[in-house]
Amino acid sequence: GTVEFLVDEQDNHYFIEVNPRIQVEHTVTEEVTGIDLVQAQLRVAAGASLPELGINSQLDIKPRGVAIQCRITTEDPALNFQPDTGKLEVYRAPGGMGVRIDGAMDVGSVISPYYDSLLVKLTCHASDFKSATRTLYRGLTEFRVRGVKTN
Repeated sequence: GTVEFLVDEQDNHYFIEVNPRIQVEHTVTEEVTGIDLVQAQLRVAAGASLPELGINSQLDIKPRGVAIQCRITTEDPALNFQPDTGKLEVYRAPGGMGVRIDGAMDVGSVISPYYDSLLVKLTCHASDFKSATRTLYRGLTEFRVRGVKTN
């Protein structure tokens, strides 16, 4: 889970909330640390210790590069981002170095009104912010989705 705070200019910390579940943004942390957080949680729940996962201290977690995530949703920007439903007529996700897709959509998938409007997550990773944004831009332009409106 996560504990969220705001920090002001005087370095005062203000508690916001505790989320006792893995965050949708966990893929950013996974890309930057190289640690599969879901697998690690399951292994710890099954009795493994952090040292058994190769983590003896915070110093063992070495951030590398920058990751950015975009959520592709079935929401119509022209209708104040109202969720859209329908059948995917065209679906092509981007790929390549530094591009991660989390989702299980394909042509013919039916988008119903009974679930969250998140279609797929696009997470891009590179050595620096500028490169990560270029990869993200490339990934977004390579997406092809028809049959439902997207953000």
